[in-house]
Amino acid sequence: MIRFLDDSRAMPMLPIPAFVALVLGYLALRSFLSGGRPLLVTFLTACALQSSLVTLVGGYGIEWLRPVLPVSATLVPALAWVTFQDALVSRISVQVMAGHLAAPAFTLFCRVFAPETTDVIVPLVFAGYGCAILVQLRGASDMPLARLDAGHVPAVIWQVLGWALIVSAVSDILIAVAFATGNAGWTGWMITVSSSLVLLLVGMLSGSPSASGTAGDEGPAAPDPAPQTSQEDVEIVAKLEDFLKREPMHLDPNLTLARLARRLHLPEKRLSMAVNRATGSNVSRYINSWRIRHACERIEAGMSITEAMLDSGFNTKSNFNREFLRETGIAPSKWPEAVQSSSNVTSIGKTKRTP
Repeated sequence: MIRFLDDSRAMPMLPIPAFVALVLGYLALRSFLSGGRPLLVTFLTACALQSSLVTLVGGYGIEWLRPVLPVSATLVPALAWVTFQDALVSRISVQVMAGHLAAPAFTLFCRVFAPETTDVIVPLVFAGYGCAILVQLRGASDMPLARLDAGHVPAVIWQVLGWALIVSAVSDILIAVAFATGNAGWTGWMITVSSSLVLLLVGMLSGSPSASGTAGDEGPAAPDPAPQTSQEDVEIVAKLEDFLKREPMHLDPNLTLARLARRLHLPEKRLSMAVNRATGSNVSRYINSWRIRHACERIEAGMSITEAMLDSGFNTKSNFNREFLRETGIAPSKWPEAVQSSSNVTSIGKTKRTP
């Protein structure tokens, strides 16, 4: 609880979940006003409303709202999943989104007809969606709708969020055990910790443009073909090289795998697999190697490091410095000196051709 005091008397206390709700509401409003994706705004709003309900029930004792808590709670992980899919994997249709309402609908059914089961259903829903996010991330080297400039950042953000849903499930189980064993006094700090965790992670989610990807090119992707040979992988990468030489899309900081694949008239997975097998790196690193080569040329031409970074399609200095060091073995500031002696760039933008 957060207490506000003046010189004469104690003012009403503001429960921490209420503070969480205010911050999440602000983040949702900021995302909406800045043109954030509707599902992200909806997700943030649902988290804010859930924190508000926790405040009204736990902080101010409005008991008639208590039966609503498990139903509204299971809406959060379902929205987290569809937000993740829509942001980085593929655009979600209304029908698919409606299908995920089955989680809160089933929770409502259990709350009405078998209320004792909700202590099991709610953690299962949270853990299930958390594991689904982690499994999706583990099985994909490239996120089609993620900005290639972002590198591994989107995956890390959503991995943390996936684990947060699992931790929330464990927290719900511990709270249920505390009530069952007559230790209800423990639940206050448990709710406080879980609320603070949600605040931290959702703030990270909404604050990073990498987590939401870009709108990019809409429209259907090509169907996945049957597995092809390594020679065809090389041909696809050669086609990609020729395309980037004609149309330097790699200089667009909002470039995604989905947009690149559509311009090459290839399925996203096919392009990703070809780059992985023919070059030994994923699409993000491959594109960043082209960007670093371009940045090196701009620095050699007398452009400042910051100007070269922005001109080459990078949005953040940390990512630019990391990729530059990985590709050249030196920091950007050392590049002009290195050029005078010998080039330190090895196979930037090149492929490992197979015979």
